[in-house]
Amino acid sequence: MRIAYQYQLLPTTSQKATMARWLDMLRLQYNWLLGERFRWWEENRCDLNACPLICHIPELKDNPDYYSQKRSLVPLKQDRPWYKEIYSQVLQDCVTRVKLAFDRFVKGDSKGNRSGRPRFKGKNRYRSFTYTQIDICDLKDNRINLRFIGWVKLVLHRPIPDGFKAKTAIITKKSDGWYVTITLVDESVLPSSIEIIPTADNSVALDLGLEKFAALDTGEFVDIPQHFRKSEEKLARLQKKVATKRKGSRARKLLNRRIGRLHQRIARQRKQFHFETAKQILQKAPVVFVEDLAVKNMSSRCKPKQDEQGNYVANGQSRKSGLNKSIADAGWAQFIDILSFKAESAGGKVVKVNPKNTSQVCSNCLNVVPKTLKERWHDCNQCNLSIDRDINSAILIKKVGLGVSLTRKRSRIKPREAHAVA
Repeated sequence: MRIAYQYQLLPTTSQKATMARWLDMLRLQYNWLLGERFRWWEENRCDLNACPLICHIPELKDNPDYYSQKRSLVPLKQDRPWYKEIYSQVLQDCVTRVKLAFDRFVKGDSKGNRSGRPRFKGKNRYRSFTYTQIDICDLKDNRINLRFIGWVKLVLHRPIPDGFKAKTAIITKKSDGWYVTITLVDESVLPSSIEIIPTADNSVALDLGLEKFAALDTGEFVDIPQHFRKSEEKLARLQKKVATKRKGSRARKLLNRRIGRLHQRIARQRKQFHFETAKQILQKAPVVFVEDLAVKNMSSRCKPKQDEQGNYVANGQSRKSGLNKSIADAGWAQFIDILSFKAESAGGKVVKVNPKNTSQVCSNCLNVVPKTLKERWHDCNQCNLSIDRDINSAILIKKVGLGVSLTRKRSRIKPREAHAVA
């Protein structure tokens, strides 16, 4: 079993200066290693059939892979002795981060999904460093031993569970201070091998939305708090003040710090709401059916439109920007991840179902009832079912999760009306 606990650090002034200096040096080294990979990629990625038959082919340069860049740390410390003050594992982790970022860009992940081109880290954009090996003896009372930094105080708001071993420690700089995330492992605790078979009695389904955060198949609703919307005006006022301050001034830095703390508070409020909601739902049933939403596609920008002369015309993006902001404020993807984690910890599971037609089919008779996004009530002419649209979708999600197919389509017209038309 693997878990992660995060604690706030209370470093001294000298320890803060050391950690900030480490972050800046690691940022420069990260940019250098990433630029080295980009140079090789741009100069040597040309296909063989793209070159003419009669030409001079220069000798290819060595590919700066993970191991060669790791070996380059030895001459780095000789040429730049100030890098010797960084703990070796922390410096080696910088190479690992470059490798992961570049591999996701070139090769993609295990599913073949590729990330965008990695960006160079600007000032204050490299915010964490990692100790890849720590021991439980490095934690004593309310202190943690960080190599080359010393014993640092932390707010031990919850104790380390018995039987767990500490593996890694990630030091992160946030708007309100420094934090440490400790990875704990207990190999004696194995995941449950008992497979839960979903049934109508031990399962619950929910439909995520924006008017209500979630609608359950039992007829209950979970109100949406809209944390960002409530703080949007205050955030806009601070951003206007920042625009009037001179770049690099102390007043501008203090205002940016206030903006960062406000964003941090919004994110924490949202995360706390997701944890509380997940706990309430899992108390109802161990199996939860949710839609397999592609949130990234739902909040993507509208494609540009052109007229016959090639001029760009309105594509509705200004109208959709408000919808995208509400989707980001709801945090559906984070909620599903938290719900899945808590379900696995409690011995349950979360089942993702195909969301196709779950908003256009009647949950009682499976009759197709087309609705626009503005229509928030479901009225079926076939079985006279009249319920809230989101409750209807939640019931359908549960049926799909239990094996009911929604591919069968029926007419909206009643049988008597169909004979009359014929």
